[in-house]
Amino acid sequence: MPPPRSPGRDGRLVAVLVGVTTVSAIISSLGAPLIPSVARMLHVSVDGAQWTLTAALLSGSVSAPILGRLGDGRHRRETIIISLAVVFAGSVIAGVAGSLAVLVVGRALQGIALGLAPITMAAARDHLPPERATSVIGILSVAGAAGVGAGYPISGFIAETFDVHAAFLFGAVMSALGLIAAVAVIPSSRESAQVKLDVSGAVLAAIGLIALLLAIAQGASWGWFSASILGLFAASAVIFIAWLRQQLNRTTPFVDIRQLRHRAVRIADLAAILLGMAMYMFLTVVTQFVQSPRSAGYGFGSSTLVAGLCLVPFSVTSLTASRTTRALTRRISANVVLIGGSFSIAAAGTLFALLHGALWEAFAMMAIMGVGFGYTFAAIPGMIARAVPQHETGSAMGLYQVVRYIGFSIGSALTASIVAGHTTIGARHPSEQGYITALWVGGAICALSALASAVLGRNGSPTPDHISDVERERLMLEDSELATAGLIGTENEPAA
Repeated sequence: MPPPRSPGRDGRLVAVLVGVTTVSAIISSLGAPLIPSVARMLHVSVDGAQWTLTAALLSGSVSAPILGRLGDGRHRRETIIISLAVVFAGSVIAGVAGSLAVLVVGRALQGIALGLAPITMAAARDHLPPERATSVIGILSVAGAAGVGAGYPISGFIAETFDVHAAFLFGAVMSALGLIAAVAVIPSSRESAQVKLDVSGAVLAAIGLIALLLAIAQGASWGWFSASILGLFAASAVIFIAWLRQQLNRTTPFVDIRQLRHRAVRIADLAAILLGMAMYMFLTVVTQFVQSPRSAGYGFGSSTLVAGLCLVPFSVTSLTASRTTRALTRRISANVVLIGGSFSIAAAGTLFALLHGALWEAFAMMAIMGVGFGYTFAAIPGMIARAVPQHETGSAMGLYQVVRYIGFSIGSALTASIVAGHTTIGARHPSEQGYITALWVGGAICALSALASAVLGRNGSPTPDHISDVERERLMLEDSELATAGLIGTENEPAA
């Protein structure tokens, strides 16, 4: 029997859930701003150091759906505790790493943190009174976004004051505190139903993604038409075909591919993967560009702290825009919001590609971009919620989560490839044209997202009969709240 509910117990649970969500967001943000510092510390190229970000995103794309499914069952408490323990171990490994390979392993373990926010939201839903659960889920979504917004400058400050190792060890301290609090407060969910976990599907997806990302990241260095790169692309294609067939034949798949039968879901997921690619391309380019020394012929020679502060306007404007999306979609369709947001992101990237002579232009670009991502990533869950029956919402959101993570990972790997292609042998920094090219590519991807959304949604989105107006409003609100926490890379949507 669950312990009797009391105001004090509920208050402690809320505090711990908010703390775990914030800690997870901060740890997950230990990525883009630190890449130049990692390259200097380990004496590796910038594109090589990019793997410290790609590895965490890849880990998150595979682990988050697994954690989400476990979190919906009777092992939620154990899942949270074990996950925090793994994140702690990864933070320690990253904090003492003396080579890029070891650091990538540590960052991959840290990437497990990307899947914790949906579990805390599920815990709030199940262990708090209904009238309080909704408000707490909203608080958790804000905590996730705020944690990432704070994590960028905090990690930058620590790295600048001490070194990169200290920034990753800071993650170890935070995860240890979260682990202790979770053990002491989070209740058991043993009375929940048992869930089935598609382990083989997760492993197959991970292998296919690794092959794809390695081919993309190393294409410029190894040669796009070399036997190794073509072999990796071919292997990833074969693996993904086998994975798709496997998923379609499973009663409880790792990802429910069947949700793509809904046109709105196809539009939303295509936009998610394209915009996800663009987002991590832009985040990486801006943080690396502002830290590039002026002796390279471009850049501002800024510190890691300033690079982190560049992303604060992105966090603020994306969160603000997401809060107005629900009211906006009452007046115009979510697809129109998606198209407009995609074009605004493309415009921001294009402006910085043309105008990047002053540091304030980087801050302005990220602020404008935040508005676009705030609207698009908050509108997509509503599109999905309106398109599918209520009992399929979780699976559809899980599919959205996975494709968005894949977009993040591909964007990170693609940036590394473009930068590597514009770095001469023996040079420590890529040419300015490398960053400009990445910006143009990111802008083109956003424009493609807008065009695809316009073409696929030109006949309008049908309103399903199986969802009442009240239910539709509830789903849009909940999914928008859950999406908010993932606006800036924490990937905090509910998993399948």
